[in-house]
Amino acid sequence: MTNHSDKRFPKEMFQPAHYDSSLAEKIEKPSLNFWQDAYLRVKKNKAAIVSFVILLLLIFMAFVGPFMSGYDGDVQRAEHSNLPPRIAALENVDWLPFDGTLVNRNGVTLTPYVDKQVEEYYWFGTDKYGRDLFTRLWEGVQISLLIAFLATVIDMIIGVSYGAISGYFGGRVDNVMQRLVEILTGIPNLVIVILLIIILEPGILSITLALAITGWTTMARVVRGQVLKLKNQEFALASKTLGSTDMRIIFKHLLPNMVGVIIINTMFTIPSAIFFEAFLSFIGLGLQPPDASLGTLIENGFKVMLLYPYQLIVPSVVISLLMITFNLLADGLRDALDPKMRD
Repeated sequence: MTNHSDKRFPKEMFQPAHYDSSLAEKIEKPSLNFWQDAYLRVKKNKAAIVSFVILLLLIFMAFVGPFMSGYDGDVQRAEHSNLPPRIAALENVDWLPFDGTLVNRNGVTLTPYVDKQVEEYYWFGTDKYGRDLFTRLWEGVQISLLIAFLATVIDMIIGVSYGAISGYFGGRVDNVMQRLVEILTGIPNLVIVILLIIILEPGILSITLALAITGWTTMARVVRGQVLKLKNQEFALASKTLGSTDMRIIFKHLLPNMVGVIIINTMFTIPSAIFFEAFLSFIGLGLQPPDASLGTLIENGFKVMLLYPYQLIVPSVVISLLMITFNLLADGLRDALDPKMRD
């Protein structure tokens, strides 16, 4: 057997491997910075990507949707009141609820379009005043997102600045500033809203102020904790030794190292603001008619949900999608940007 193997594999077929010591430290894969690594992590999170796409679609519809149906959301047409959804391309599909019919509580199928001799198509139906719900829905999403983003930006600006100053200076300054945060945290948002409505008229301004007055405290506490951890590290001490002012150290050196944490908390603040606005409008302390928001649409649909369930279902589905997509996207960003969440 040995001789046979030697004939099949002569020594000439083998050569010693050459070892190049200069290639020992060679890195085949290019190095990634923090944001490139975070992008790759988010890209692997399918839930975050799907949520991002759905969120972009909802935001796009919030701006384009009011112009698609051709109806003005504020125009009342009493003869077209409480019409169910009807879409021309889908009205002949039996299993979809877009044929313009409605089944009452007794199981009887109603044909309001035929009974009222209405030839128009209302994609999401109409309310009790005959206003197009498709147009009003996307106008409501637009206002809800406006209030949420506006309140979140104010929260971020105040909370980041307040928390950074409190954590950096420490001592007596920190004690006084944190006691103020505790006082504001102990006041319920609903009490502040009622007080603002007494002073101001119910609307976007009063809701935004109510969200901004107490909403920044969570961001301030998070930023303060990060500043306390970073302010004694070498890069901050080196900058101070070179003569940098306190404000420069805070906003030029410390805050850029907390961008990930700030983004994460901001993304979690937006759905909370959307829900709070909807809650206020639902209980009558938010926007007032004829203005539309997701809260007012849900409140109107709740009153007639047994007779016309579509008036409640449609805005409820949209606000649920907004809440879920923002939270899933925030979870994905937290996994990508927070070092403690990495494997």
